[in-house]
Amino acid sequence: MAKASLEDKNQYYDKIRPCREIIRSLLGKEQETLKILKRDNTNAAFIRLGLVDEMINLTSYYIILSSVSQSMLKLRSEEALNEGRKSLYKAVIYLEEVVSGCVDSPYSDYEDKLALIASVNSKDRYELVCKLGLGLSLLKNAYGYNTKWKWAFVELEGRYAAAAKNFIDLKNAVTNHDPRSPDYEPSVRHMRLIKKLLMQTADRYREKYELSTNRIDDFKMGINFLNALRRLHTILGERNDADTVKKKTDIWSAKLELDIKKAEEPDTKKTEDKKPPAVKNDR
Repeated sequence: MAKASLEDKNQYYDKIRPCREIIRSLLGKEQETLKILKRDNTNAAFIRLGLVDEMINLTSYYIILSSVSQSMLKLRSEEALNEGRKSLYKAVIYLEEVVSGCVDSPYSDYEDKLALIASVNSKDRYELVCKLGLGLSLLKNAYGYNTKWKWAFVELEGRYAAAAKNFIDLKNAVTNHDPRSPDYEPSVRHMRLIKKLLMQTADRYREKYELSTNRIDDFKMGINFLNALRRLHTILGERNDADTVKKKTDIWSAKLELDIKKAEEPDTKKTEDKKPPAVKNDR
């Protein structure tokens, strides 16, 4: 591939200058907001939700930088994408700070956090979750399928799925699933998305375990997401779906136990191979 000329690079820098100015502005605003939070924790949950939105916007500008580089210089900007990945991580972390990042815990464990944002309606919650998910999808597409960050994205996807689950008002979930409820449509869409994310994340952790790390912790995390999904089905009274997820969980758990036993078993064959050959006695 031919190297970009100096003229091409200059045109590229001219093109991205407005984008970089916006990025600097967003980063500066984030730092000022964090200083405010240190001085005064009043309305911290709402302020952090604002930071979630701004970090998603910041990610989108880093993706634009890489896209322009690809278009003008025929080279993807790994630096811009890595900064975008960091920004999206921050978006997820800020959301976790508002609603918690627990995967499979009773609603009572984080109910007090949700009470602080009770005035945030179902529509706004669903739209923010969708925006965060879109940012994640765009970032993954910008990196490409064969990126070295392929398996690292599993953790980010999992944290996003857990935070998205915890963002929904489970206390009123059944009520909001009544077609007569004004929150019916966004609540149903949000819940449908969560179920999909939890199943996808479980499968991704299993895939990561099988194809990459072979770490028991990854398999356990996949099972944890299945348990979270089953808990949701149970809360909503969806017995058949809960039973289906339980069957899958049982199969995975049995596989996990078998793999753990295999890992703990001494390798008798290698032990035998290390034994010295028997000496024949010809007498």
